[in-house]
Amino acid sequence: MLTNEENDLLCRVEGDAPMGQLMRRHWTPVCLIEEVSEPDGAPVKARLFGEDLVVFRDTNGRVGVMDEYCPHRRASLVLGRNEDCGLRCLYHGWKMDVEGNVIEMVSEPQSSCMTDKVKHKAYPVKEWGGFVWAYMGPAETMPEFRPPAWAPTADVRVTIAKALIPCNWAQVLEGAIDSAHSSSLHSSDMVPARVGGAEATDTAWLRPSTDKAPRMQIQRAPYGFRYAALRRPITNAAANDYVRSTVFVAPATALIPPNNLYNVANINVPMDDTNTAFYFIAWGHPSQTPETETWRKFLGQRVGVDLDKNYRPLRNRENSFWQDRQAMKAGNFTGISGFPNQDIAMWVTMGPIADRSRDRLGASDLAVVEFRRQMLEAVQAFQNGEQAIGTGDAYITPDVCAFQAIVPKTTDWRSFQAHYVWDKSELALEPSYNVNS
Repeated sequence: MLTNEENDLLCRVEGDAPMGQLMRRHWTPVCLIEEVSEPDGAPVKARLFGEDLVVFRDTNGRVGVMDEYCPHRRASLVLGRNEDCGLRCLYHGWKMDVEGNVIEMVSEPQSSCMTDKVKHKAYPVKEWGGFVWAYMGPAETMPEFRPPAWAPTADVRVTIAKALIPCNWAQVLEGAIDSAHSSSLHSSDMVPARVGGAEATDTAWLRPSTDKAPRMQIQRAPYGFRYAALRRPITNAAANDYVRSTVFVAPATALIPPNNLYNVANINVPMDDTNTAFYFIAWGHPSQTPETETWRKFLGQRVGVDLDKNYRPLRNRENSFWQDRQAMKAGNFTGISGFPNQDIAMWVTMGPIADRSRDRLGASDLAVVEFRRQMLEAVQAFQNGEQAIGTGDAYITPDVCAFQAIVPKTTDWRSFQAHYVWDKSELALEPSYNVNS
């Protein structure tokens, strides 16, 4: 358990909160590229670390990420006109380019030199892996943009489901790195089967174990940590372990053990203290990784079906997350369809910020304990003038990846030669997903 003071230090990200300032030293996803794909299209509202932003693509295809509110009288630029390489406020016609330069003030006299004196807040931007990224920290500490571990090269297919969750980022992240819960919460979707490793079908993820109480082991690293959940496999349990190794990449990314077709990751971006942009990612070879609509349908994360137009889940506490008690009587464990929706139900019902002073943790919570310990140590070191965790030379190297495998008990998972699911030398497998199924 944590004290209330420690919990606040871990969770709060707004304003001068140390954790938010640490996170601002990283390039951060702001929105999906698909949300601003059209030059001169409608601007998009975003919110990060308690700061309201507007995102737009200008006439020449450049993307801007700026303070949402016009520097003149603070009207919202989300309603503005996106035209002729700038975003124009509706109130008095002030116009800003993607770098925050005020290029027109139609309400001011032509002789005015005011445009030279006003600069709107805008952030450096990078497009990569399906996201618009921004660097929101001090300019003098801006690191080089590095492709994330889940989008190492431009030829990787990255497929993303997005949902805005009304709770704190840390409880979402703790769910992503908690391997033990999958054997209960997701037991109707991650189904035990006599297979050689995790496999994906169009309705479920199969796994070769019925063991609900994994043994957990941790390996710390400068970028975060790796851990392994060791389970008894269905076949030859006396000689082998079924290993699922997850990677926590500070401050808020999890590389999740893959299946036989593609890799999996998630990013949890703090919108503010009590809201999180949750991104669930499939990535890998284009012939094996599901396309966007297929992925979102499988997860139960489709806009207009499961989410409103602003990516907020239609399943919520008031409607019991569309839980089907008849399905539960028929054998479904949760009665909630789509395993991210099962997670979301747990995260949201913990409250806007979970009270970790009341936790009663066990052996299966080893990764959660390590996350809390490591991030509290990291934010305290940051307060003392050290660089933010995962920056500088502490970035994750390309040889680190999540994996799952049945291995002999004599094999140490820490030295297991894992690689992400992609092999150009082999004939690509046909995906078992079908949009129309």
